[in-house]
Amino acid sequence: MTTTAISKKEKPQTFDENKRVARSGGEIAGNARRDIEKRTGEPVITSKKAVDFSRLLADVIEGKAENKDSTDTK
Repeated sequence: MTTTAISKKEKPQTFDENKRVARSGGEIAGNARRDIEKRTGEPVITSKKAVDFSRLLADVIEGKAENKDSTDTK
C-alpha cells in the first residue's frame, strides 16, 4: 500500500523511477515490520502466516477467475 501511495503521488515514468519508488515503499514496510517485532517481541512473518497468505492468494485468484468467467458470458 505504501508503494502504491508513493507511486500515485510521484507518478514515476521510467523503470529507474519505478524501481526507486518500489525500494522506498519496501524500506518503509521493512521498517514498520521491524518496529512491530521490536515492540511485540514476536516475528510478524511466520511459516503459518505464509501458508495462510498463500491460501488467501489462491482464493483471490480463483475468485477473480470465476468472476471473469461469469462476466464473459454476459
